[in-house]
Amino acid sequence: MNRTLTYKITEQESGLRIEQYLRRNGYSRQNLTELKKMPESVLVNGIWFYLTQTLSVGDTLTIRIQETEPSKNIPPTNIPLNILYEDEDILVVNKPAGMPIHPSMNNYYYSLANACAYYYQQQNKPFIFRCTNRLDRDTSGVTVIAKHMLSSNILSSYAHNHVIERNYLAIVRGSVSPASGTITAPLSRKSGSVIERIVDFEHGEHAVTHYEVLEEKNGHSLVSLRLETGRTHQIRIHMKYLGFPLIGDYLYNPDMEFISRQALHSYRLRFAHPITGERMTFIAPLPEDMLRVLA
Repeated sequence: MNRTLTYKITEQESGLRIEQYLRRNGYSRQNLTELKKMPESVLVNGIWFYLTQTLSVGDTLTIRIQETEPSKNIPPTNIPLNILYEDEDILVVNKPAGMPIHPSMNNYYYSLANACAYYYQQQNKPFIFRCTNRLDRDTSGVTVIAKHMLSSNILSSYAHNHVIERNYLAIVRGSVSPASGTITAPLSRKSGSVIERIVDFEHGEHAVTHYEVLEEKNGHSLVSLRLETGRTHQIRIHMKYLGFPLIGDYLYNPDMEFISRQALHSYRLRFAHPITGERMTFIAPLPEDMLRVLA
């Protein structure tokens, strides 16, 4: 994906080397290495510059990101995308339940990556798949994908520093007590399993989930959850630890009477746009299979 970015150098930034300036603006060392391989990727006042050269007040720095090779081993598949938002830097979609993020040995053609590859192939745009919030296959909802290396690096730093606000909706049986609170329970991989996680206060990684019951209906509770950390299966394990596992969860609570997948939906994402800094909110409404449980 190609992207041209322009920066005006201020008095406070004068004297910085280009590489220093770019590092302060979210470029990783790997990004700078990639820029060096791209033809005429760094221009100052229209003239090609080395990254080690210095900037002066009033200079116009132009960065031309040129990614010409698409992701390998992701065959394009004609799968419709439910696009919530798109610009030159990010793509935000409402991922359906049952769709994994990446292709795998046993599911090589039906994934979000396959769908994105096809979407951009139809536009004759090379596309490297970089997903920021990697939802489980059977978790539906808002997913953000970076469209080039810089937005990917900045979004990844957001995720690492826990500055993306992630809100989920889940359904459990019964009346949750207490009706709101915070679950702080470290998580680790279950011995002998490559998939399952457990609460492990001795060796687990720090994990915090805030929750609140929104509605009780038809013998079930609709729970709003906000992640403070982002461990694998965090919500699923934390709600089970609370005593109210998600219905439909084949790993941790195979209660399939009302739904055939874990009743978990990525409802809302909030974060600063990786390039403009504008605060953005994306919402995906509760899907039909979860609505039916509460009907």
